Amino acid sequence: MDPLRSGKALPVMEEFLSLQGEGAHTGTAAWFIRIGGCDVGCEWCDVKESWNASLFPPVGIESVVRNALGSGVKAAIITGGEPLHYNLSFLCRKLKANGFQTFLETSGSMPLTGEWDWICLSPKRAWPPRREFYSVCRELKVIIRDQEDLVWAELQREQVPESCSLYLQPEWSRREEIIPGIVRYIGSHPEWKLSLQIHKYIGIP
Repeated sequence: MDPLRSGKALPVMEEFLSLQGEGAHTGTAAWFIRIGGCDVGCEWCDVKESWNASLFPPVGIESVVRNALGSGVKAAIITGGEPLHYNLSFLCRKLKANGFQTFLETSGSMPLTGEWDWICLSPKRAWPPRREFYSVCRELKVIIRDQEDLVWAELQREQVPESCSLYLQPEWSRREEIIPGIVRYIGSHPEWKLSLQIHKYIGIP
């Protein structure tokens, strides 16, 4: 069987140790596994170089897990691109067998695979999430660049469990003009919290 189809290899763009810079686990040390490939195509995406999966030769999962073990942490964040372009079940099984907690960052645009301790759903207006994600996500993080995104955020909030953590995050290139409006919005909608990309502020990956 094709190792990409089976999930025994993945087009890994990069792997690195850093702190989670966004959302519910901000400041937490984790091993990041960034998988290449994305069709959502957000014009403001800050990792556009990840979109073309053909630029990243498949890497065997055994190697990926060895690298994670060498990091010294036990939290693995799988991100992209859109990581669910690929079957992530094999990767999750191997990580969990080695004591890792597994965290997924996804737009929810592709079918869900893998076993996750935490799913952060970051829905995009251009390609809305599949229905299955609304019931399983533990964090909803919506990128805000204009007023319409706040309307979109509320539509998404209505579909997730009450226990889901809710975050509004300013689009980075317009953060200075957007943050004051988000702060005002959260003041009158306190179910939301503010997410800032602290890794960019402090200059880490």
